[in-house]
Amino acid sequence: MFLFDNSYSRLPDRFFARVKPTAVREPRIVKLNAALAAELGIDGPALATLEGAEIFGGNRIPEGAEPLALAYAGHQFGSFVPQLGDGRAVLLGEVVSKAGLRRDVQLKGAGRTPYSRGGDGRAALGPVLREYVVSEAMAALGIPTTRALAAVTTGEPVARDGLLPGAIFTRVAASHIRIGTFQLLAARRDREGLATLASYALARHYPSAVGTGNDALALLERVIDAQASLVARWLGVGFVHGVMNTDNTTISGETIDYGPCALLDEYDPDKTFSSIDRGGRYAFANQPRIMMWNLSRLAEALLPVIAEGEEEAVRLARERLDRFVPAFDAAHGAVVRAKLGLGDRPDEAEGDAVLATDLYTRLAGESVDFTLFFRRLCACAADGAADTRAADLFANPLVFHEWAQRWRARLGRESIAPGVRAATMRAVNPAFIPRNHRVEEVIVAAVAHEDFGPFETLLDVVSRPYDDRADRPELARYADPPKDEERVVETFCGT
Repeated sequence: MFLFDNSYSRLPDRFFARVKPTAVREPRIVKLNAALAAELGIDGPALATLEGAEIFGGNRIPEGAEPLALAYAGHQFGSFVPQLGDGRAVLLGEVVSKAGLRRDVQLKGAGRTPYSRGGDGRAALGPVLREYVVSEAMAALGIPTTRALAAVTTGEPVARDGLLPGAIFTRVAASHIRIGTFQLLAARRDREGLATLASYALARHYPSAVGTGNDALALLERVIDAQASLVARWLGVGFVHGVMNTDNTTISGETIDYGPCALLDEYDPDKTFSSIDRGGRYAFANQPRIMMWNLSRLAEALLPVIAEGEEEAVRLARERLDRFVPAFDAAHGAVVRAKLGLGDRPDEAEGDAVLATDLYTRLAGESVDFTLFFRRLCACAADGAADTRAADLFANPLVFHEWAQRWRARLGRESIAPGVRAATMRAVNPAFIPRNHRVEEVIVAAVAHEDFGPFETLLDVVSRPYDDRADRPELARYADPPKDEERVVETFCGT
């Protein structure tokens, strides 16, 4: 079924613990991502069996697997924890996809490990379904992310706020190396380990940068660029991660750990959803600043292997960190211009930034639905008669019309056919996102009633986020914002 080639397990044993998943009572497949399995060169039909359920449930170790729990540390809400690690996840091994890409296959919720810190090592069904839906939605939106290969129920309850049905999530990632992985080695003053991991991570994720003569510095530079691009894309779809701790920040530049995450309904730069983010540290508009903070912690961890002398190492690291703001600004500017249908014209750059900032201020002031507004703006680009529908999203329609007059003047300075511009905008402004109230509906139906129909429907919708779905008119409601009584104001970590 799996053709494993496990490179991480060949690294020093202090990087991980060798541990097997804990068997469960009655594993049953809820969902298998057949398309992803095919991309990975995995025999999907063979996995859609009792044997596959046994593998995804942790009851059977497939041939070639070398189960590991990865060790790492991390800053959690700004406080350093020197020992974290996979407390409920077991890496089965690595496969190489048909495209030649190395991918981890990990069971999340597979039982206790040496890093569980008193936890039960299990996952509840609700968070598993949330991660499945949101990670696949992010992939369909074109945002770098871990992926969902399978979800199984375990036939066993887990104790959270009461007893909940247990489940295990099979996650696929470019790797599970985090900023916190380097922080663990730095805290242990393990210079040899830092050098080994930096060279390994560079070769695995950024092979074109191998051979520069300074693997740690080259790695830092590439991770900075990758994360600047990632956060810009998050902001483009209104994504709020919720727990941007350094142990949840990957070296690969993928989004990982969809715990108390959510996507904006109404635009609010100060919006938080996570029940544990009391101070708004990880609020929507704070995410670029927090990513810069996280990357600074990576730079600190790498200092011993960037240069022999501390002063020189700090100088080189700061030079690379100085890349983040301009890299993010460029990436985010490109995202916003695309959303607004504006061409990349240097002579218009300053005016475009002012135009965009003014729009976002108006959206926030009027509590306008973020996704719905930009989707309707696509129609406005094709036909001015559509302005009324966009303006209807504002309590005071004049707030939109005043801005739209300047926007349309800007569009007029480019010779792009309205229909072409609108089509281009529709390719970056989704019609559908995994709205919080819809995800909650999925969880309630599955947990309370063992009804996975809503899960399947929502997954189908968010897997084609840029399509209007004229083929199925009944799906149009999935684009609607929540009613007041449906609004989700808090999301929760699954641990």
